[in-house]
Amino acid sequence: MTVLPAGWVWVDLADVADVQGGIQKQAKRRPVLNKYPFLRVANVHRGKLDLADVHEVELFDGELERFGLRRGDLLVVEGNGSPDQIGRAAIWDGSIDRCVHQNHLIRVRPTAALLYKYLELVWNSPLVARHLREVAGSTSGLYTLSTGKLKSVRLPLPSLAEQRRIVAALEDHLSRLDAAANSVQAVKPRAKTLRNNLLDSIVEGRFLPAARGPVQDSCFSELQGRVAKKISYDGLPLLPDGWKWRVAHEVCSSIVSGGTPVASHMYAGNGEIPFLKVYNLAGSGHVDFSIRPTYIDRSTHAGLLRRSRVRPGDVLTNIVGPPLGKTAVVPAMHAEWNINQAIVAFRAGSDVLPQWLALALQSPLILGFLQQTAKATAGQFNIALSTCRELPLPVPPLAEQKRIVEFADRLLTRIEVVGDLSATAADRADHLRKSVLVEAFAGRLVPQDPNDEPASELLARIQAERPAALPKQKVRSRRTQKELPAPPTRVTGDDYQQEALPL
Repeated sequence: MTVLPAGWVWVDLADVADVQGGIQKQAKRRPVLNKYPFLRVANVHRGKLDLADVHEVELFDGELERFGLRRGDLLVVEGNGSPDQIGRAAIWDGSIDRCVHQNHLIRVRPTAALLYKYLELVWNSPLVARHLREVAGSTSGLYTLSTGKLKSVRLPLPSLAEQRRIVAALEDHLSRLDAAANSVQAVKPRAKTLRNNLLDSIVEGRFLPAARGPVQDSCFSELQGRVAKKISYDGLPLLPDGWKWRVAHEVCSSIVSGGTPVASHMYAGNGEIPFLKVYNLAGSGHVDFSIRPTYIDRSTHAGLLRRSRVRPGDVLTNIVGPPLGKTAVVPAMHAEWNINQAIVAFRAGSDVLPQWLALALQSPLILGFLQQTAKATAGQFNIALSTCRELPLPVPPLAEQKRIVEFADRLLTRIEVVGDLSATAADRADHLRKSVLVEAFAGRLVPQDPNDEPASELLARIQAERPAALPKQKVRSRRTQKELPAPPTRVTGDDYQQEALPL
């Protein structure tokens, strides 16, 4: 355990706060007579609240007094599927009057020994997060906390004056860090938009204006009289002189979907033939086989899955999602590969370069033709292989394809580098944030003042003043015709009626 500065003490949460569970939503609590705002897990994020969708619940005699929230209460999420998210918490800001919370949120009400802002910051720090991961129970992949476990969480407690200095310093540091992090986070989606716009300009012949001739109606000559079952060829953009719209099955030597063998024929980690799944398609034109690599044996590759064999240069895209449209080129790190049933492989014919085919199949314009035909079944979107064969593709002369590919590759690489750098910067910002919090709660962020009241004396004084907890009587769960204090009808600062929504 971290050695604390002089005047600080380690305390259990129960020594400096009251911990209270919440209300379980049941049929009897359907909001009818005594309706009150009801916060759920979805309303609580790490260090902030989302009150865009606040439900309502029916309360009975005495429950508002017992479960009502006060400004400065810390709301802790008691369960999550990710150990890194367990115990995330935010301070209740009091923006909704007479509000209560569900049983999957635990209310922590600090005593006078603990500033609520200090509590929120230390609770969301790596120090407490590590402790929560250690004590959280796991059932069926869900990590959970209890009020008892929360009461035993250890916190570093400085004097009140020191708490104020730490809060002021952290708010200054973290506000500037958050502003920088937000700017960094905005780069990646902008890079993605730039990439998509570039790809669309490529397939429409707008990429190299100096080399582009006038658009011509003749670009549709190869599609005249053709009727596709699922894709409409009407409305395709005009292309430059010499370019043609062609149907995929005419310019590709093969278009095949994959298959999946029984589990006993697949091997994790190593094997003879690499077997690609949708999660291996990075979506930026590359295959990432470092993610849960799977292999099949050569006999399965040559027998049961012989129709789904692919080789370097083939272009893959997934036809089962969401998300749809993850396109990648088979790399040369292996001479042969195989694919599962959620992936389709396009192999370039003599009229198209594999690199051009890859650019076209990454374009939102071209992928949009496929995605608009997707059928939804049980939350899953599927595209038929026959639709892939009907896909319209722009085909410029081979010399033009080569020239465009060379320029496009350089630009796309630069855009990808920008996206990678922004991700690296975001990781560094997150690491810096955690480091600042660690320093703060080890007593190394702000200077110590020897004149401060020692935390041990503060704690003793507060505990002496703290009234003994009275034994709680069980509340009878019955609806009464005697109405509770009038519930709020509006969220403070806004002008809309709270609606009763299902949990």
